[in-house]
Order: sequence, then structure tokens, then C-alpha cells
Amino acid sequence: MAEHRVIEQVLACLEKIAAQSAATGQVDRAPARQALEFFRMFADKCHHGKEEAQLFPLMEARGFPRNGGPTGVMLHEHEQGRACVRAMAAAVEKQAATEFAAQARQFIALLSQHIQKEDHCLFAMADQRFTAADQATLLAQFEKVEHEEMGAGTHEKFLGIAADLARQYDVAPVVAGHHSCGQH
Repeated sequence: MAEHRVIEQVLACLEKIAAQSAATGQVDRAPARQALEFFRMFADKCHHGKEEAQLFPLMEARGFPRNGGPTGVMLHEHEQGRACVRAMAAAVEKQAATEFAAQARQFIALLSQHIQKEDHCLFAMADQRFTAADQATLLAQFEKVEHEEMGAGTHEKFLGIAADLARQYDVAPVVAGHHSCGQH
């Protein structure tokens, strides 16, 4: 859940980038690209990647159905988010400010609701069904992916991007200790 707070911080920045784009008719490309890189790498590859490769399969192994179940819903929303990010990136490159703003707002709504579902439903459901050994195994798997797939310094890089955007757009920063991309 600590990662969710960082993601929400960048969503707040994205809202300000979208509002500025809609108001001026121009996309400020540098911060828009930074935010999109954050969402592609930190939110999707790191956070959603671990959910898809480790958390969801374990939930399914513990009796949660994919089809018509919570993991299926989350996977569908991950795909919707990826489509929004691709559409925002295309709009940035075309300097299509109205399209960018619309896609950004759709993404913000989607991801905000998604985070609420995970924080208040999905993670609680998993916690009720998982044993202490399951939790320890997941954490070890998350850490392994963090170091072997994401690489040293990646987490810090994206925390830095989140902090830079928060300063630039006057968004309250997340105050938290170091959490690897693998910890919820």
C-alpha cells in the first residue's frame, strides 16, 4: 500500500498537468513524459508486474477465481490502464492537449478506483486467506524481482521522479520510509 501512496502523488501531479494542458492547449512534454515513464515503470512494470506474476497466482491457488473473481477484475483494469498510458503518450507526441487531458483524467479515475479496491478489498481478502509462510514467500519473490528484474537504484529513481513532479506541481509529497517496489 505504500507504493499506492506514491502512485497517488503522481496521479495528483498528472491532474495538474492535464488541467494545464486543457487550459493552454499545449502539453508540457517534459513533465508529461516523466509522469508517463513513472506510470509505465513504477506503477505498471514494478507494482502491477508483481501482482500479476506473484500475488494473483497465489490468490488463485488459494481459491480465488480469476474468471468473475477479484484477480480477473484487477487484470482487466491493469490492461485498461496500459491503454490509457499508450493513448496519453501518443497525445503528448502529437501535442494533442485536449486528447491528453481527457486520457489523463480517464486514467486518474481508473487508477484511483483501482487503488481503493486493492487497499480496501483485495489485499484484505488475500491477508485473510494467506498463511504467514505465504506472506514470507511473496515478500521474498517481490524482493527478488526488485533486484534481478528492476535493477539496483530503479526504485530510488522513480521515487525521485515522483518527488520532482510533486515539487514542480505543488503536490504534497508522500512521507514514508524506503519501500521496495515489491512491498504493498
